[in-house]
Amino acid sequence: MQEILAELERRRAGARLGGGERRIGAQHSKGKLTARERLEVLLDEGSFEEFDMFVEHRCIDFGMEKTTIPGDGVVTGHGTIDGRPVFVFSQDFTVFGGSLSEAHAEKICKVMDMAMRVGAPIIGINDSGGARIQEGVASLAGYADVFQRNVNASGVVPQISMIMGPCAGGAVYSPAMTDFIFMVKDSSYMFVTGPDVVKTVTHEEVTAEDLGGAVTHTTRSGVADLAFENDVEAMLELRRFFGFLPLSNREKAPRRETTDPIDRRVDSLDSLVPPNPNKPYDMKELVTKIVDEGEFFELMPGHAANIIVGFARMNGQTVGIVANQPMVLAGCLDIDSAKKAGRFVRFCDCFEIPIVTFVDVPGFLPGTGQEYGGIIKHGAKLLYAYAQATVPKVTVITRKAYGGAYVVMASKHLRGDINYAWPTAEIAVMGPKGAVEIIFRQDLGDAEKIEARTEEYRTKFANPFVAGSRGFVDDVIMPHNTRWRICQALDLLKNKRIEEPWKKHDNIPL
Repeated sequence: MQEILAELERRRAGARLGGGERRIGAQHSKGKLTARERLEVLLDEGSFEEFDMFVEHRCIDFGMEKTTIPGDGVVTGHGTIDGRPVFVFSQDFTVFGGSLSEAHAEKICKVMDMAMRVGAPIIGINDSGGARIQEGVASLAGYADVFQRNVNASGVVPQISMIMGPCAGGAVYSPAMTDFIFMVKDSSYMFVTGPDVVKTVTHEEVTAEDLGGAVTHTTRSGVADLAFENDVEAMLELRRFFGFLPLSNREKAPRRETTDPIDRRVDSLDSLVPPNPNKPYDMKELVTKIVDEGEFFELMPGHAANIIVGFARMNGQTVGIVANQPMVLAGCLDIDSAKKAGRFVRFCDCFEIPIVTFVDVPGFLPGTGQEYGGIIKHGAKLLYAYAQATVPKVTVITRKAYGGAYVVMASKHLRGDINYAWPTAEIAVMGPKGAVEIIFRQDLGDAEKIEARTEEYRTKFANPFVAGSRGFVDDVIMPHNTRWRICQALDLLKNKRIEEPWKKHDNIPL
């Protein structure tokens, strides 16, 4: 018996060693942790239970039969984060460059299937050179099997992708279908075709970092949600992020006890909005001042910064925050911000996370670039997401809420449950100056008359009381009571139910 146990331990040690000391050293020399080291930081100590440690590839072409390494380039299993279950796979770049084989894909599919059965999130750590070329179409079939499971799991359990090395070619489409993508600066990249292919086909010269690095995808493309400085920070922040999410669509997000009083006054909010309607202010200040302990986990801060999205807690309950940012493009909605917020709203609705929306939006960004880029369709994505969402929706209009953008931002007309306005709110078809120049265009040559008309329009329409008189705003509230009113509203709405007509699925404008 002792011999058998010794043999088991020998085999386990061999599997844990992955590609060997030399390749592990090469991984460390790049400032990267190994697949197993990443899981040690991510998961609660001693909680990881590994599956398929001894799985090997079955390829016999191109001399591959002479090299088999237990685990075949991916570590899979389950563990806990703050005591809550999670399924994980972590690609091992020290074994065949983390390339995906048929067996490698089967291991990933197994934990994804089990996550669906159990009802627990899936975290995938990607560090792979792509499909294992020696296996040909079998490796491509493996990718397709993973893709299908990504689709099946969507809206059932949260899926998070952490890109911690290369992720290229067909490999990028699995992370693309997950709910959130995080990257590590200077060591991770994603692209469908690499720099060499780009140069051959389009004659563009570009580095891997500029083409698909963490900065590129968190600022320009919007493919990734956040970029971290190194592997350790990435894993620790992922642990923090995980705490905001429910385990599945059948469970509520975890509630955290808080000592932050729900009726806490924030007197500084009474002077947050400047007297000059054209002067910006930082909407993040409002968000951080009213959420529990000021903790706000912002997503995509470097992309489409004219809208803010992220998770926070109100009275211990996870909420999704969506807010116009007057500091960027005056808070206008554009193509990128509509896609960013629309995707986030849909995630919150999938997993029963209430949505709190702060509105200061003068309209949609004008220009040929926006119109030619399809702002009509892209703007409709955000409208559609809000209109379809059945979770509790609480909206606070702080200043401008003009035109179609007012409607889109979780208005009462899109089944907003409780809609508040500050006394500084301006709810109208458009700004006073623009409105007057249209209504009284015959007086455009008379500056004094136009100014008088503008002030008349501002007094009559650029306030929250006309909307309040129609029931489109439930109450005009004091800014310093905003936290208290939102917490009350969320408590009131906690058992909200809406009956929807039967359909196979919707046809969101893509």
